[in-house]
Order: sequence, then C-alpha cells, then structure tokens
Amino acid sequence: MKLADYDYNLPQALIPQFPLQRRDASRLMVINRRTREIRHAQFSQIGEFLPPRSLLVLNDTKVIPARLIGEKLPTGGKIELLLIRPKGERIWETLVRPSRRVSRGTRLVFGQGVLTAQIRQKNEGGICIVRFTYDGEFHSILARVGQIPLPPYIKREPDAEDRERYQCVYASSEGAVAAPTAGLHFTQSLLNQLKRDGFDWVTLTLHVGLGTFQPVKVEDIENHKLHEEYFDISQSSADQINSIIEEGRKVVAVGTTSVRALEAVASNGGIRPYRGFTNIFIYPGYQFKAVDALITNFHLPRSTLLMLVSAFADREFILEAYRQGIAREYRFYSYGDAMLIL
Repeated sequence: MKLADYDYNLPQALIPQFPLQRRDASRLMVINRRTREIRHAQFSQIGEFLPPRSLLVLNDTKVIPARLIGEKLPTGGKIELLLIRPKGERIWETLVRPSRRVSRGTRLVFGQGVLTAQIRQKNEGGICIVRFTYDGEFHSILARVGQIPLPPYIKREPDAEDRERYQCVYASSEGAVAAPTAGLHFTQSLLNQLKRDGFDWVTLTLHVGLGTFQPVKVEDIENHKLHEEYFDISQSSADQINSIIEEGRKVVAVGTTSVRALEAVASNGGIRPYRGFTNIFIYPGYQFKAVDALITNFHLPRSTLLMLVSAFADREFILEAYRQGIAREYRFYSYGDAMLIL
C-alpha cells in the first residue's frame, strides 16, 4: 500500500481557523459502508442516525498548555518547546524548535524564570529529554506560562477561547498535546438528549501525543511506525462495553483515538481493562474487533488517521466522501465538521 493512495487536494479556504459559535452547529456527513449511501445533516441531529441504544465511547483526555515559548540561556535566543509525555519526576520528553540551537546541558527559561529546564538528552528529529525546575505544582505553572498547542494548519496564535473550545466538554484527564477532535462537537445538552433517547456512553483515556503531528515519510505505509501514546481503560468501562457487546448492541467510537484504544485491547472475548502504552497502527486490511460505528472529523491527506478511517470504511468510499465534502464546502480538520461512519 502506497502513501500516494491516501492523497487528495484540499482548498485552504476549507480549513477553519476558528471554531463555530456553537459546537453542535457543525455539519455531519453520514456514510453507510453497506449501502454506500452518503447523507448530509447537522451534528445536533446525530441521534437520528446512531444505531438504536448504542454505546458511545468517549476519550476524556484533556489538552494541557503544552506549548512553551522561552529563551536559551545565556544568549536569549528564542526557543519553542512542545511537551510530549512525562518520563519521570520533573523529566519530560519534548520536541524542541529550533533543535540546532540546543545540545546536552543547554538551559532554557520560560515565564520570566517561573519555569526553567535543562536538556538532558538530544535525539533525532528535535526530540529532547529535559528536566524542569520550578516551585509549586507543575500543571498550575503550565496554566500560567504555557499555550494550547494548536495544530500547524491553524495559522494564528492560540487565544483564551481555545483553552475552552479546543477541549471536549467531558475532558477531565490532563495529558494530551492535541484534542480528540471528534468529541469537540458534543455539548452537554446534546449528551443529555442522547441519554433521554436511549443512548449511553462510557469514557476511556488516550493522551493524544506526537503521533498526531508526525507525517508519514515512507512510501510503503506498512513501514511507518507510530509514536507510543498512553491510554487507560478502567475495569468499569471495560465491563460496560462488554455488557453492550453481549447484548448485541453497537459500540460507537467517538474519534480515532477511541478506536485505537479499544482495538489495542480487543479480542473475540471482548475488551479488557488496561493501563499502558500503544503504538497500534491501523490501515486497510485490519480486521476490527470492537468498533461498529465511528464518529470522526475529516483528516489530513497522507495521514495515519485517513488510513485508519479507510480501513474502517474502504479507501475509495472514503475518498469519494471527501470529494463530496469538498464540493459541498465542508470544513476540514480540527475545528471542522464531522462524519459518522455506519
């Protein structure tokens, strides 16, 4: 399978730079894998299309202000640091730009000295292990000096609104460096309505990491390796999902991150609780074990996320849906519109 098979041309005008005023005002494309039918609606209508009494699986990860803008000591040169994941007490794996300006032992300062760091190890691709020094609680300090790490295709600086809108309304577990964007369309009011209509939901956690930003650089996609991401499926969540499966009801993954977490621990016997890391890479040919339907956004060309949805629904059908989305001026990517794959 070749990387070029997952390419398409997207007009820049279809990449929104800001969220809609209302989360559930986004558009919804509903595609049926069996009938090959494509329908168009509003996200607020999603309950009309979900399998009856199905279970939504939500990723409750919360985006941290992981983008730090600081200076290199003693020269004062500008440095940008993106937190990836903790590696120990005050130790983080990070992405440093420009990486050519740092080496082992380089000291960095953020927020006029509220937070300092020292490079402990420099790896390929700008990946550095750093040790932070600070007084107080780390996430509280991040809230003061860090920024929400908006994706690179949003060509503006993050603002105060992004701290709320680049989070799902049910986000609670801090640790992601990007939002599970399929969940951004839900409001608490919509979730309450779905509950009244006989649907239920359960949460898991997958902290979206560097893999979201990593381009696929190999022409044969089977040779691509995903960056590991931490995930947690509790005993109670696993029990509830397994109960739904045993009853013959459908499991609807909200987002590709929920898919990856579920499929990482799925077997013919159901879902098992797990806390650890996964680098599962899902592309066409993969046989899904746990997920019956998927809510997702429109993804970048040549991305692992486009490959995952192509595995779920057939590459040609997905690309046809994308062509229709472009023709109808759907909004793409993080602050864009949604797709329900049945």
